[in-house]
Amino acid sequence: MQTFTNLPWTARSWLEIPVNSDFSIQNLPFGIFSTSEARQPRVGLALGEFIIDTAVLFDAGMLAQVPGLSRELLYANSLNSLLSTGVSTWRALRVRVAELFTQGNNDVLKNADLHARVLVKQSQAQLYLPTKVSNYVDFYSSREHATNVGAMFRDPQNPLLPNWLHIPIGYNGRSSSIVPSGVAIQRPQGQLKNDADPAPTFGPTRQLDFELEMAFITGKQTQLGERIPTSATDEHIFGLALLNDWSARDIQRWEYVPLGPFLGKTFATSLSPWIVTLDALQPFRVEGPEQTVPVLPYLQTHGPQTYDIQLEVWLQSARMNEPIKVCHTNFRHMYWSMAQQLAHMTSNGTNIDIGDVYGSGTISGPTPDSYGSMLELCWKGTKPIDLPDGSQRKFIEDGDTVIMKGWAQKNGVRVGFGEVRTSVLAAN
Repeated sequence: MQTFTNLPWTARSWLEIPVNSDFSIQNLPFGIFSTSEARQPRVGLALGEFIIDTAVLFDAGMLAQVPGLSRELLYANSLNSLLSTGVSTWRALRVRVAELFTQGNNDVLKNADLHARVLVKQSQAQLYLPTKVSNYVDFYSSREHATNVGAMFRDPQNPLLPNWLHIPIGYNGRSSSIVPSGVAIQRPQGQLKNDADPAPTFGPTRQLDFELEMAFITGKQTQLGERIPTSATDEHIFGLALLNDWSARDIQRWEYVPLGPFLGKTFATSLSPWIVTLDALQPFRVEGPEQTVPVLPYLQTHGPQTYDIQLEVWLQSARMNEPIKVCHTNFRHMYWSMAQQLAHMTSNGTNIDIGDVYGSGTISGPTPDSYGSMLELCWKGTKPIDLPDGSQRKFIEDGDTVIMKGWAQKNGVRVGFGEVRTSVLAAN
């Protein structure tokens, strides 16, 4: 089992950090960024409104204590190479950066030239996908979401399929269409067919939807044939990020029988730029929902397996000055844990790569305002949302922007994920 290194609750940074900032000194999430002055992508850690340029710290000799670290690992367009060195390197890097920016340490604070070069305003940086993603898997692990969808489209009396309480359902997605926050997506086109139509037609989706998810990102590679037990999954998970797994409900509904999601899902998936480490999230670890049906031995776990992470979705039309909140839920509602998802995914011996992305599936809670998709919030279009501009929404329209936010907070310490923000363009 991985041994975690938590930064002290009482630690405070000498850098001024706004109240309720997601990026406290206890967080320090990892990402990849560049600036207009320095276009080479490189590794940064978020603190307050700034990005700490680790490459500058390395060149200044401030990271000599970090084992296995090199200049090439930090001047990189993904975190993959850094993660491949092992947990001892990236963990020591995060701890050393925390030390340099904690009150009482003057190594950076009193060095005017270094101070000016090492801190980059997030608002002035270009942020990228944090890892090079070889594989993407999306799960279907919220009991509330699966129940809602089953009640809408199958049998309200028996909404869950027989296997759902026994197996973490998932499918292999398309990693090439994962895009970072801030990159707009185009409305997808595909085959559409209503029940009353004699034949399908081809055109833009009329039921574009978001799916509020968390993603875990792997930080350790396995070989083909190797299985990961639930007791060892923490050793293979680097951290978590926000994920919007877009859906075209009408395209998906027509195509998904008999093989499941395809073009209705693969057109775009939006990922937040910051990965929050499991180390930073350990103080927020909690028990998940009771699993009412006994699971097979390879899926059994011990101790708290999920995290108390508040999640919100905001929606803004092109005519609105400010977004409105349409959903507030919590990651702790997920029925299947990340440990069970990864253990099941590798139970057949499939191998995992560093930087792989694993979506939780839509995160819905027990109340209507906690549903993690428009399909549920508007209940298949029967309960539209009223917007301040006078319009209504059953699904997402061209010009709309969807913003997802997430954070954990306890004893005055906030560890957040920033946001994943995506605008929708008309079909090409």
